[in-house]
Amino acid sequence: MSEETKETKPRLKQSSKEDEKLKAELEKAFGDTVEVWIPRAKRIFIKVKPGDHRKVLQWMKDNWDLQHLTTVTGVDKGDTFEIIYHLYKYQGYRTHPSVKTEIPRKNPKIETVVDILPAATFYEREAHDLLGIVFENHPNLERLILPDDWPEGVYPLRKDWLPEGVE
Repeated sequence: MSEETKETKPRLKQSSKEDEKLKAELEKAFGDTVEVWIPRAKRIFIKVKPGDHRKVLQWMKDNWDLQHLTTVTGVDKGDTFEIIYHLYKYQGYRTHPSVKTEIPRKNPKIETVVDILPAATFYEREAHDLLGIVFENHPNLERLILPDDWPEGVYPLRKDWLPEGVE
């Protein structure tokens, strides 16, 4: 392939001084209770134990004026469910922090964050509906997507779910 026909892939920007500053702030505030990494510029991942997700989200809201919850993702990882709170910091340095935690599949419960970030209301209901994750103290953990006659305890986004009649 000639040099003229080669496709060039855009290079990802490495983390900036601002990214590193935000990482340092998190590590100073939470010590070894958080694992923080920056895969590329303007992306910060924060892994925490269940329960600590609330403390980190509240701290980010209070200290970074972080108000915008983009979505909440639930991921079936086999023995655990990973819950990821995707955020957007648009005041000052704009970045996309994501707070991750894992809960056991056998007891898929975690405390809601609706009181901290009200936008989580529908996202947590969706994860409950499709994965069976129970967000404790959620003000309205009712069905959101699945029809009313959908069988209880059947969650279509779990890896072990098969549509009826499929083998």
